[in-house]
Amino acid sequence: MDKKTFLTMEDVERYVQDILRQISLDRFKPDYVVGITRGGLVPALMISHYLDIPCETLKVSLRDDDGSNCETNCWMAEDAIGYISTEQQDVYKSRWDIDVRKNILVVDDINDTGATFNWIKQDWQSSCLQNEEYAWDSVWDNTVKFATLVNNESSDYKSVSYTGLEINKLEDPRWIVFPWEEWWR
Repeated sequence: MDKKTFLTMEDVERYVQDILRQISLDRFKPDYVVGITRGGLVPALMISHYLDIPCETLKVSLRDDDGSNCETNCWMAEDAIGYISTEQQDVYKSRWDIDVRKNILVVDDINDTGATFNWIKQDWQSSCLQNEEYAWDSVWDNTVKFATLVNNESSDYKSVSYTGLEINKLEDPRWIVFPWEEWWR
């Protein structure tokens, strides 16, 4: 893959503005943004500042290593599912409640193969109420949404809610280079 497309900060700003417009039209109000390290941090921070909501980070590094260093975050999974603590389960008569779910926006720079978002979904489900898949089906694309600056339509992950640029790497297999990957050159 020799062809490269170099994005500028102006491109990034425009894509983030497009994502914010889509979020507004969707009337989605995240309680917090999760930036995937490394590439998702800049757009997540921009969205966080604009929406005036907290920004958290999650390390999911599948391109640079074998995934063994990925960060599991059970508390995010609990926020997503609306987990009820053991002490309160007698009151709620359940282990989860949709009324206590948090709206979470997970942000990365690119959905290239889909591995990162698929890893997050699998990790969150396996760390919190893994046997209640029907409950998780109501979380994804509802209270937990995914955003990317660039979305590869031929990715294995098909549920990106908000994106700045759509590409198809099967038709045009170029490498996208973000400004934070080349700023020192």
